[in-house]
Amino acid sequence: MATESQYSGVWIVIPAFNEAAVIGEVVADVRSVFDHVVCVDDGSTDGTGEIARRAGAHLVRHPVNLGQGAAIQTGVEYARKQPGAQVFATFDADGQHRVKDVAAMIDRLGATDADIVIGTRFGTREGSRPPFFKRIVLQTAARLSRRGRRLGLTDTNNGLRVFNKKVADGLNITMSGMSHANEFISLIAENHWRVVEQPVEVLYTDYSKSKGQPLLNGVNIIFDGLLRRRTP
Repeated sequence: MATESQYSGVWIVIPAFNEAAVIGEVVADVRSVFDHVVCVDDGSTDGTGEIARRAGAHLVRHPVNLGQGAAIQTGVEYARKQPGAQVFATFDADGQHRVKDVAAMIDRLGATDADIVIGTRFGTREGSRPPFFKRIVLQTAARLSRRGRRLGLTDTNNGLRVFNKKVADGLNITMSGMSHANEFISLIAENHWRVVEQPVEVLYTDYSKSKGQPLLNGVNIIFDGLLRRRTP
């Protein structure tokens, strides 16, 4: 259990869309370590927002679904206005991320001169790698990201990020869907924010694997990378 003084300036941002089955447990897990959690209910129709609020999260609602990028931007804008907020993290709502990885990334941020720490599924930790097809897609997307390569990043679509207030104040995500991850990388390069990677484990549960259309999402990630490859 963390002490209040250790993480009192940390805010965890959780974008969520129709995650009623797991959001209560996810928020409770995060709040077992971090006091300050903001959940952005991105137009859910299944009670996600109210469940997150009852679990102890600050709740911000989008009246319609605007996409994960917009939800992250809304959550960061809310968090950066809070008194004493100094460190921020983005954390997925479907139970794939581990709270202890966030804590390790926050420690890494404090121990280096980095402005942002991004999780990577391609570190040395056993069990951290995604399933075969997803691994191929993510590694291909990272290789297609010219700016990601210049920054030395191996997992440009990882949603687990920890960053300081300079990044939070300068963050201006305008893209939704899978494209927001590449926009995040572009903002790092354009603003000359110092970035490092931290090996993390992503938990591919039956629930998380059952959501969405993995094949279509994979094609979108690669297609977006091909379009952005032309960007210097």
